[in-house]
Amino acid sequence: QVRLVESGGGLVQPGGSLRLSCTASGINFKLYTMNWHRQATGKQRELVASITSDGSTNYADSVKGRFTISRNNAWNRVSLQMNSLKPEDTATYYCKVHARGSAFWGQGTQVTVPP
Repeated sequence: QVRLVESGGGLVQPGGSLRLSCTASGINFKLYTMNWHRQATGKQRELVASITSDGSTNYADSVKGRFTISRNNAWNRVSLQMNSLKPEDTATYYCKVHARGSAFWGQGTQVTVPP
């Protein structure tokens, strides 16, 4: 019933930009903190950014000043604007919400920034 669908990944050159989006269904979207995580090959999944129901944001130190998380409650969508991309940003990016007693994850979208 709860579904998160990411889009917007792709291959970008260093210094470039990409905008990811995640559309949610099956929850009252506006009430929940939304999160972006990423997982690089051979690495642990890490929290990249989060945004609360009232718009408060948090970022991993590695992306502060470069990434911006936002939400559009009318469209049940959370976005991640990624600027000044680096090869270290290469990962699969996942949208996540904790709702109804469980964590729900999107399918992931791949972001590749070559050296």
